[in-house]
Amino acid sequence: MKPFFQTFSVAFVLLAGCNNNNNNLPAAIADTKTTPVINYSLISEYPHDTTAYTEGLLMHDGKLYESTGYTNELPQTKSLFGILDLKTGKINPVVQLDTSKYFGEGITFLHNQWFQLTYRTKIGFVYDAQYFKQIKTFVLPVKEGWGMTTDSTSLIMSEGTNILTWVDPVSLIAIKKISVSDESGTVNLLNELEYIDGFIYANIFTTHIIVKIDPASGKVVGKIDLDVLATEQERGFAGALQMNGIAYNPVHHTIYITGKMWNKVYEIRLNP
Repeated sequence: MKPFFQTFSVAFVLLAGCNNNNNNLPAAIADTKTTPVINYSLISEYPHDTTAYTEGLLMHDGKLYESTGYTNELPQTKSLFGILDLKTGKINPVVQLDTSKYFGEGITFLHNQWFQLTYRTKIGFVYDAQYFKQIKTFVLPVKEGWGMTTDSTSLIMSEGTNILTWVDPVSLIAIKKISVSDESGTVNLLNELEYIDGFIYANIFTTHIIVKIDPASGKVVGKIDLDVLATEQERGFAGALQMNGIAYNPVHHTIYITGKMWNKVYEIRLNP
């Protein structure tokens, strides 16, 4: 996918009647609010496996898990998920998919089970918590599998559009969908997701932006601009691709950020 930008220019003209009667003026047009920018502090940096085509990042039980996908153009990549060692940057796989069949996508943990998406095969996997043994597969109730998180009750999935889908973790059937928008209209290319303190945070694919979404309304209520970190990767490491990966550490109230084939994981803290 390629990023694209649209520029809109709007001119407002107010016409007054010769009799100077305010009733002859057109209705005033309300100013459009700009989405607040959320500032952050960089806490730490860690190594990251540069063969990891990152699709999901998740902190669970004190461990950082990463899911990755495989693409023919990058034969060193794999479709797997496992524990990311922040000392070495290497992933210790707990699940590895057949790359001839599946492109691994987002992961999440709920009700003592692991859930994993695949890209275009519309297949999801469920694993037990202890041994990562596959319990079952299910048909994805979304157009494509991209990112996934949970609000502790439902699974929440993205599909690369402006739509987020809530899924019952037992029946694995969609129970709700919302459209995400900001002051400019719908927000597309929603990718990796993380649920933090009642809000959904989403990577916008091909950009350096993470948006903060109100799950009740679908409105974007804040944006984190990570251009400094992403540009450091793009300029400093030739293999670095799109930013992707958000994992919240509830103990330290920090967020881990990385991207496809990046050589670092960044730990940040959002500033109030």
